[in-house]
Amino acid sequence: MARAELPVAPARLFASDNVAGAHPLVLEALVAANAGHALAYGTDTYTQRAEAAFNDLFGREVSTLFVYGGTGANVLALASLLQQAESVICTNWSHINVDETGAPERLLGAKLLDVACLDGKLTPDQIRAAAGARGNPHHAQPAVVSITQPTELGTLYTPGEVRALCDTAHELGVLVHMDSARVGNATAALGGTRAALRSFTVDAGVDVLSFGGTKAGIVFGEAVVWFDPARARRAEYLRKNVTQLHSKMRFISAQYEALLRDDLFIDLGRSANTAARALYDATRHHASLGLSTPPQVNSVFPRLQDPAKSALQDWSFFWDWDPAAHQVRWMTAWDVSGDDVARFAAGVEAALQA
Repeated sequence: MARAELPVAPARLFASDNVAGAHPLVLEALVAANAGHALAYGTDTYTQRAEAAFNDLFGREVSTLFVYGGTGANVLALASLLQQAESVICTNWSHINVDETGAPERLLGAKLLDVACLDGKLTPDQIRAAAGARGNPHHAQPAVVSITQPTELGTLYTPGEVRALCDTAHELGVLVHMDSARVGNATAALGGTRAALRSFTVDAGVDVLSFGGTKAGIVFGEAVVWFDPARARRAEYLRKNVTQLHSKMRFISAQYEALLRDDLFIDLGRSANTAARALYDATRHHASLGLSTPPQVNSVFPRLQDPAKSALQDWSFFWDWDPAAHQVRWMTAWDVSGDDVARFAAGVEAALQA
């Protein structure tokens, strides 16, 4: 297939949602935060306002700490809930298990009990089974359940499913961490309001939340939110212990102040989800792609084989997902336009017909 047969490539727009730039309102907030001097390590007014914004977002007093990135957020959140000789129940697809280079286990000294889940979602029965090691002195003691919303497979837990998991975990004396690097996408898909966000987090019984912003229009930094501030008492010290205390904290917190204002993070999640649905609609007629279920959030998982796959990746890069199944991942960001989707779909058409 000659490259000339393909339309103008939409760069790397469909590789991931973390390839997008920052939203203009976030950049404005960064520029404003750059004026003058401010006290360091989170004692500045920008951080105080951002913390208050999280209280408003969840309709109650919460404890919020800002960190450098998603792995650091997960490590800090888990560190605040774990003691020595304890373990974390998670799925085999979870980011902490697959894509954090062993950081949770190395830095926390905690074993991950990864459970096979075809759809990326844990069930109460799986938690009960994995928690069977409690009381056995020869096994790391299950102390935390970590779930991802939305999952790495683009699936969603309903608020009722999160509640059932939390009820089961708490009945067993186990705490619940939610990794929500794409929290805006999940919120937009489940109702698009602050009430929707609360329904699958604080109202459902989650204990600590990794609240993502990097994939939703900010430059860097993530937030960790404890719904019971008492559980965050050690976290202020643990944050530096796990190398996540940023001295010029205002440059993280100012971005979150912009992201939460007028629920911008939900709007950007909705835009990314809408683009993914448009991409699905524009390509699902190709039977070889195996697309039969509309995306719940902003990821599409078609099946592609060479030579079409390699030609498309050379033209507009995207990641392999499950090579054994010839599955790849197309992901949309907040700034993907209808024209971008149309150009990419045209490229798919050309590659498959070559």
